[in-house]
Amino acid sequence: MQRIFISGIGVASCLGNDRRTFWKNIISSQCGIDTLKIHDTKDMEVNIGGEVRDLNESRINVNDNVSTRKMDRASQFAVHAAHEALEDAGLPTSNIGENAAVILGAGLAGLETYETQHEKLLTRGPSRVSPFTIPMLMPNAPPGNVSLAFGVQGTAYTCSSACSSSGHAMIDAFEFLRRGEADFVLTGGTEASLTRLGISSFVNMRAMNKSMNDRPKQSMRPFDADRGGFIMAEGASILIFETEEHLRKRGGRAWGEVLSGQSTSDSFHLTQPDPQGRQAVRAIQMALKKAGLDPAAVADHTYVNAHGTSTHYNDAMETVALKSVFGADAHKLQISSIKSMLGHMIGAACAVEMSACALALSSGILPPTINYDTPDPECDLNYIPNTAISKSCRYAINNSFGFGGHNVSLVLGRVEDPTLQRTDL
Repeated sequence: MQRIFISGIGVASCLGNDRRTFWKNIISSQCGIDTLKIHDTKDMEVNIGGEVRDLNESRINVNDNVSTRKMDRASQFAVHAAHEALEDAGLPTSNIGENAAVILGAGLAGLETYETQHEKLLTRGPSRVSPFTIPMLMPNAPPGNVSLAFGVQGTAYTCSSACSSSGHAMIDAFEFLRRGEADFVLTGGTEASLTRLGISSFVNMRAMNKSMNDRPKQSMRPFDADRGGFIMAEGASILIFETEEHLRKRGGRAWGEVLSGQSTSDSFHLTQPDPQGRQAVRAIQMALKKAGLDPAAVADHTYVNAHGTSTHYNDAMETVALKSVFGADAHKLQISSIKSMLGHMIGAACAVEMSACALALSSGILPPTINYDTPDPECDLNYIPNTAISKSCRYAINNSFGFGGHNVSLVLGRVEDPTLQRTDL
């Protein structure tokens, strides 16, 4: 069975639009959440978020088949991050051919296009609706545009499972490669739902923090007793999953090794997690088992990138789940939520957090949970408060839980072979 490595990382986020800038800001405890500028949100209860700015359009308009004019922001982010990832891996950026695939996650994808064109329909009539509306808003537009941009002729499709979308996509990519169906896959996720409709919907379901518009940098507070809900963000992270055989053949190097991934479903409530986290526990347990790891043996060497949404229900459930899996050894885990700095990127969240896991293992620096000021008795593990730490971990667990009761857990390993290790952070 093929071993699978992460050989390239690309990012479009409120903390940077390339791997180096993103990682520098993450380990420096920077927060990218700010007052929103792209859409007018002055009349709304939440007007802050993690907005992507200063994208270089030349990284998107790479040939005659793709154009920012014909793409929703979700597709623009995906193409940009894919370009970055391919270059980071040292792979071709044109005419890639049949030996590669594109498998991405997106929770809502073309929401901005839907809102814009629906308003035109209502205010200016059907004749003013853009003929590009469907190609721009369809959920498969991001992988379709990535395929067109770089000439990828293997399979290309979207996984959609709310906040765990990119987690499911990466599991699919991992299994696709293990079956020997490609040499590498562009995987991860993208999201551009930071719109008036998107924000209003989450506000009205009482999932967002409405009390910190004047303090955006302090608004995301995972595991803190004073947390009040999440803040939305947009962006993408694309990772190159590559077989060991292909990586060695071309003399490539890797940020981490993908050891396993597992998903389950709560069958409990459409938007609230099971407080006992029973199926989240099973997802983590099965992912560790598939990776050949015993929780008691690896706890002291494991970093957990928590889903950590800064909501009361999720943070308490995830703490319960980790205690159920690791028992007393849960207190040895190094845990953090980088959503405290990025906001919640919805369908792209698991992907950007996977990138952070790989970089953490490679660098020996573990990112923090910022805005952790007041301990919560329900959340009593080590959440790496406020400042990154230096600690060499062998493994990372990336958890993601989505509306619909979806649970995803992925396990990464540090690259131990010096001939394959990436060191150019």
